[in-house]
Amino acid sequence: MTARIRHNDWSSLRPAPLGAWTPRLSVSVVIPAYQCQDALDRTLAALAAQSYPGDLTEVVVADDGSRPPLVLPPLAPHRTRIVRVPEGVWGRGAARQTGASAASGDVIHWLDADMLLDREHIEAHMRWHHLAGYVVVHGTISFVSAEEPTVEQVYAETAAGRSANLFPEASVHPHVWLEKTLAETRHLRDARSNPSRLHSGATTSVRATLLARAGGVDVTMNMGEDTELGYRLAQAGAVFIPDAEALSWHIGRSTVMDREKEVHRHNWTLFADRIPDLRWLRTHPRRIYSIPYVEVITTATTYEETRGTVDSALAGTIHDLTVTIEGPWHELTTGRRASLDEPMLDLRLLGNLYAGEPRVNRAAKAPYRLRIPAGWSLGADSVARLVKLAETKGYGLVCAALAETHDGVATARLERTAAFNRARLFPGEDADDVVDELFGAHWVDGAEFGIVPLSEAEPIKGDAQTWRAAAEKHKAEARKYKAEAERWKAEAEKLAAQPQAKRRWRGR
Repeated sequence: MTARIRHNDWSSLRPAPLGAWTPRLSVSVVIPAYQCQDALDRTLAALAAQSYPGDLTEVVVADDGSRPPLVLPPLAPHRTRIVRVPEGVWGRGAARQTGASAASGDVIHWLDADMLLDREHIEAHMRWHHLAGYVVVHGTISFVSAEEPTVEQVYAETAAGRSANLFPEASVHPHVWLEKTLAETRHLRDARSNPSRLHSGATTSVRATLLARAGGVDVTMNMGEDTELGYRLAQAGAVFIPDAEALSWHIGRSTVMDREKEVHRHNWTLFADRIPDLRWLRTHPRRIYSIPYVEVITTATTYEETRGTVDSALAGTIHDLTVTIEGPWHELTTGRRASLDEPMLDLRLLGNLYAGEPRVNRAAKAPYRLRIPAGWSLGADSVARLVKLAETKGYGLVCAALAETHDGVATARLERTAAFNRARLFPGEDADDVVDELFGAHWVDGAEFGIVPLSEAEPIKGDAQTWRAAAEKHKAEARKYKAEAERWKAEAEKLAAQPQAKRRWRGR
């Protein structure tokens, strides 16, 4: 795991040519399956003909309650087994995690039960994992409208390296959005803010350790679980690589192709709550979501200092945030105490004050963390401006200088979660230095971003959204007056160009 990849620019990696290297990592192909025996038989036949060493490959089929239960066909990889999803749970998320939990490979290779793979498909994936332990590899999928080949045909053509012969070229349907995204991002090398956008469970691979670090698959999701997992893998520091040589085929159109609006209607309700990077799904100015966009962190000092900082964060134009007050909360007692004289009175008062505020001291896995010392006030748009700067430039760290102290420079730090989790993959090195190298770090003047001492801050009044609405109203009026002024100017120029009208115009 020595490769150092900046942002998602995987071009620094140099994978070996197919067939010209020596594998050493094991792979578990995990296939969630339900009521699909015929399609599964063809998929297993293609897997039986793979170029990747059989002694390094296992296949785990996770049967999601099929009736009758799925069985292994005669033609399948030697190390193939079926595991059953536990009673009481169901769906693709549960099936994927069941298979992953039963797997023993260094790499988990997700595969849908209706996919046909080129002979070198698994090998194409695995060569990247030998170069870096934090990559997620996507295969290339072609959707075809063709007759379903027999199991024997699939095995014979795959083993001979002629899988494409199974499908006439005219039967291939392009995935327009996918191809457009790859073209716009140079195959994800320029995808800074959302590199996981193409993550799909159809044919994707990830190190088992990285999957565990990201928290595994959400077993409650029956649709969209692969997209949500892709987001969490990105937050864990993953780099996403589409491999054009990892060829595969899907007979028929995908569900998204045939029922796009219905799929979006269903999945977007899940993504809005779980994936804060999808800002266009979070347009409501006052909603609270399971995963916030920003977590503001401050360490408790006095009640007054800490309250001022927390309240300023809660009053900003970004409502989609939480605030964590760090302190020895576990030391607060529940027994009899001197209410006005207990040693930890200030922390007790903070707990009292924010007991009913759902955005304070709530567990958060936000894509951004803003660390600010107590005693400083955030302006109404301080957080929004810092995040915008980090998003626009791709910075992993933005430090706002606040003041000189006897301990050095007091700062507010906006940290990109994905960047710092990437840095943790290089133990023994200073995290800030690694983040600067791989994502970039930038210093700003805190005052220029509206961060001031509490003694200099304006009282928190009104509502940030109300201020924004008033500002938009004034902007609209300004545009109206500007347009009117332009009309008068045009009329004046027109009249001035007419000699007989000059005297009349001057009279005006």
